Amino acid sequence: MKPALQLKIGQNLTMTPQLQQAIRLLQLSTLDLQQEIQEALESNPMLELEDEFNASSEASADAENNNNEAKEAETVTASENESADSDESFSTAAEDNWQDSIPEDLPVDSAWDEVYQESLYTSSGSGSDDENNYLEQRGTVTETLQDHLSWQLNLSGLSQQDRIIAESLIDSIDNDGYLTSSPEDILEGLKDEEFFQNSAFELEIEDVDAVLGYVQHLDPIGCGARNLQDCLLIQLELIETTPFLLEKTRKLITYFLDMLGSRDFAQLMRKLRVKEPELQEIIELIRSLNPKPGSTISTEHAEYVTPDLFVSREQDHWKVELNPEIAPKIRIHDAYSGLIKRADNSRDNTFMKNQLQEARWFLKSLHSRNETLLKVGIEIVRRQQAFLELGEEGMKPMVLHDIAEAIEMHESTISRVTTQKYIHTPRGIFELKYFFSSHVGTTSGGEASSTAIRAMIKKMIAEEPPRKPLSDSKLANMLAEQGIKVARRTVAKYREAMNIPPSNERKKLI
Repeated sequence: MKPALQLKIGQNLTMTPQLQQAIRLLQLSTLDLQQEIQEALESNPMLELEDEFNASSEASADAENNNNEAKEAETVTASENESADSDESFSTAAEDNWQDSIPEDLPVDSAWDEVYQESLYTSSGSGSDDENNYLEQRGTVTETLQDHLSWQLNLSGLSQQDRIIAESLIDSIDNDGYLTSSPEDILEGLKDEEFFQNSAFELEIEDVDAVLGYVQHLDPIGCGARNLQDCLLIQLELIETTPFLLEKTRKLITYFLDMLGSRDFAQLMRKLRVKEPELQEIIELIRSLNPKPGSTISTEHAEYVTPDLFVSREQDHWKVELNPEIAPKIRIHDAYSGLIKRADNSRDNTFMKNQLQEARWFLKSLHSRNETLLKVGIEIVRRQQAFLELGEEGMKPMVLHDIAEAIEMHESTISRVTTQKYIHTPRGIFELKYFFSSHVGTTSGGEASSTAIRAMIKKMIAEEPPRKPLSDSKLANMLAEQGIKVARRTVAKYREAMNIPPSNERKKLI
């Protein structure tokens, strides 16, 4: 064996930089695309915003008008110099009198220092730009449950020892508002505090329980409860109603809360010795209480969605169009591109040529992204017109292969286009992925979308009798009567996906 050279002819698919850039832009969300465009504008001098170009043109026109007005003013001033010299002494005297009439302090209701807060609007030399945006920072600050409780604690008149106990209790409360540590464990931890080690005060469990009762009555009421019964009983203390209703409700919460969870209303009426209307009042009172009081202090940021496509009804057809606001409009900078010399091979000219080529690739990739997105949106709307007209029950089964075959593209491309892209329809804003679902066979030989089946199950449960909820088997039989063959376990899977409890937990008195 010895090394030798051989020639072979073959075909190979290579990912060019242009294709890689187009694929990367295709899978970006609206927010990521705007950031990508901003980075391209900052790094490539050959790209510019169309709005900035128009603004600069208007600014140049305004500057030219100002220059013309200034020249006319100089002409008028030159013609009036002679008369102005004759009245110079009068003007000087009038100016002195006018300045003497200005008081040192203007008559206002408050001092300037009370209005202007330097710490909010000025920064030191080492401060960042984010520190100057006070109003923006104020809108993004998130308050936690511990912050909300500590704020109320600062307004209280508790002694220092009770304040330390309360802070330790607040730190042990989870996001739902429940105490995660027992008072005994908190007591052992407080004994190691420097304040109690250096003071003659001997901390007892009664002191922790007393401060815990104070914390439990801060807003929101019930935070710091040990369990669900404790949380509901604390809130029940502040409700004004009849003594009979309060007594029976307190008894149900204390002893029969599990029975209420299993919907055993007949056994509850016997245990509490009440009739059905009275039990209904008790249950309504319990429903007015909050089992998770800490959840009212939300720490989640609201997420806003910008649709990429708009769907509207025009006479007898549906119209799909791109959202013009999803990305800033950019173009090739005419002034910089005009400086490139064709025959010049200098370093600066080569750099400008490369930047111009990259700018053209970037614009072409953006155009390809928008074109592909519009094609996919049009095909989805064409296939899902029944959904736009009837709702979820009109959803047709559809997979990525169907769209890819219709517009002659690969399934991976359709997957990238439909991920994190949203469409605004008369029925709401949906992700493009929402319109894809599996199918179930029908007795007539057709297919039904799983989304439509879930909508039908939800509608059947909403219309069921409250005393006798429909079981999963009954729901499967009702779907079979409409020609949809679905197993009971499939109905249970769809029901659980919609967070609908089973029939034994949906039973109601009315």
